[in-house]
Amino acid sequence: MTAPIVIVGAGLAGLRTAEELRRAGYTGELVLIGDESRLPYDRPPLSKQFVRGETDDTTLRPAEFFDEKQIDLRLSTTATALDTAARRVTLADGDTLGYDHLVIATGLRPRRLPGLPELQGVHVLRGHADAVALRDELRGAARALVVGAGFIGCELAASFRASGVEVALIEPQPTPLASVLGEQVGALVARMHRAEGVDLRCGTGLDTFLADEAGRVRGAVLSDGSEVRADLAVIGVGSRPVTEWLTDSGIALAEPAAGGGVLADEVGRTSADGVWAVGDVAAWRHETGARKRVEHWTNAGEQAKLLACALLGAEPPTAARVPYFWSDQYDVKIQALGTPGAADEVTVVADDGRKFLAYYAKDGVLTGVVGAGMTAQVMKARAKIAAAAPVADLLAST
Repeated sequence: MTAPIVIVGAGLAGLRTAEELRRAGYTGELVLIGDESRLPYDRPPLSKQFVRGETDDTTLRPAEFFDEKQIDLRLSTTATALDTAARRVTLADGDTLGYDHLVIATGLRPRRLPGLPELQGVHVLRGHADAVALRDELRGAARALVVGAGFIGCELAASFRASGVEVALIEPQPTPLASVLGEQVGALVARMHRAEGVDLRCGTGLDTFLADEAGRVRGAVLSDGSEVRADLAVIGVGSRPVTEWLTDSGIALAEPAAGGGVLADEVGRTSADGVWAVGDVAAWRHETGARKRVEHWTNAGEQAKLLACALLGAEPPTAARVPYFWSDQYDVKIQALGTPGAADEVTVVADDGRKFLAYYAKDGVLTGVVGAGMTAQVMKARAKIAAAAPVADLLAST
């Protein structure tokens, strides 16, 4: 290679890709571009230990690591355009950078709700700066409003309650996590939050925020006409892939209705020669032939390994990949193996207050297992999921 491998995006997926390329034997020039000023950091703690003030540093690798691995880390640098014919990426300062291979790892950006007033005290949470601003305001808050009961919203509600703050959590769907895990398991999550004192209102959306004379949020009007008071608010209604800089590149993108993102094959190749995609921004082709984005921490590392091997012409791992993700809420770890979905057949096989275990199936085949506080029971199902075993087999041994 006469030009470097350039990775655009210095989050977890971008960093893991750089690491895997070095681990796979690549010794050439390697450039890692990040639009934030901080060293690459871990995002999951931001909604938990970090916002609660239990940790200050979630850095993934110290500065010396990049020197040792000869990774040219360029922080505070944003890619604004891509010319796939010339193999050059344009940066925000007008400079351009040639590449032999380019990896898109630009991640996600929080969704905003249109038509809302711009007020102090209204937050989103994606990056480190968002978490710092939220943590600083949380220290003086008595009441918080969380809009959206997905994973981020639920984790923040739990963190706020642990900090002694009253919480109103609103969700237009019938239960928290309904679109991800289905209403049956969502109801179990709802029960846990209500037991912790969260004012959980499902089937209800946000109409508008209320402001005080200083232009700071003091509450909200909900879609059912009711009002809630709040000293701060967080909007957690999902994210969208950061792909605007690819508009004129010719790179094939998924339709927004399908979740958006950069279309790629099962090892990360995009529609352009020498261009790859990894992590939250990437819609990889899966076993079913469908292409979808997977927004989970473990997925970033697994994809990075596959991509690095394919890019360098090495043999990729052959073991069956069983997706895994988790969410820490209060003292409970909610874990999921496989591809559980809201439309699956769900069987709750254990329900002991805060702890539960559920099997997910399609056409009688086990697709996933979700458990709260039941780590061993979840993990022992990995082989069954990988083998596409009949769910009846697992039910018979329960």
